[in-house]
Amino acid sequence: MKVDIINIKGESTGRSVDLPDEIFGIEPNEHAVYLAVKQYNAAQRQGTHKAKERGEITGSTRKIKKQKGTGTARAGSIKSGVFRGGGRIFGPRPRNYDIKLNKKVKTLARASALSYKASQGLVKVVEDFNFDSAKTSNYKAAMTALGAEDKKSLLMLSEANNNVFLSSRNLPKTNVVVFDNANTYEIMNANVVMIAEGAVSKMTEVFTR
Repeated sequence: MKVDIINIKGESTGRSVDLPDEIFGIEPNEHAVYLAVKQYNAAQRQGTHKAKERGEITGSTRKIKKQKGTGTARAGSIKSGVFRGGGRIFGPRPRNYDIKLNKKVKTLARASALSYKASQGLVKVVEDFNFDSAKTSNYKAAMTALGAEDKKSLLMLSEANNNVFLSSRNLPKTNVVVFDNANTYEIMNANVVMIAEGAVSKMTEVFTR
């Protein structure tokens, strides 16, 4: 797939690049995408929820009434979950929500997400750039020129760039990552996927291994 390269002013550079078909031209596997997004969302859960059960409640263990003859159900502890202030019955306990996913499935899911975005015309290749200093206004101006000001955007850089990252950090709909750290959820969540020119040549080696 051949895509024109544009600069951060939204102007054509007169050059183009071939996006590798094994990443941007496959038939998207929806189930692989679903599993990868499910794994990402599960990993965001802390799993620290906890409620006290009857054995963890502070209180007397004295039998609160006689066993028989009261006309009501027998009760042996004020800490029972049926009483106010008692322990929670089958309450939540700390747990790990992580889901195991095979590496090949994750690779397929990421390629499927990129292929889907490319088929919708939502992938842009941007000439490598840098800012002299970290200013939010610089990045905002670039997004406006690229037609992504009011859209959720993902910018994939070829290598870490603090000035670009820090300039984008205060903008709620933007996400800047080094290309090999981009995951399926971030790609699918973006309305516009922008790839730095220098990252394209490295993607075949990293995304297909």
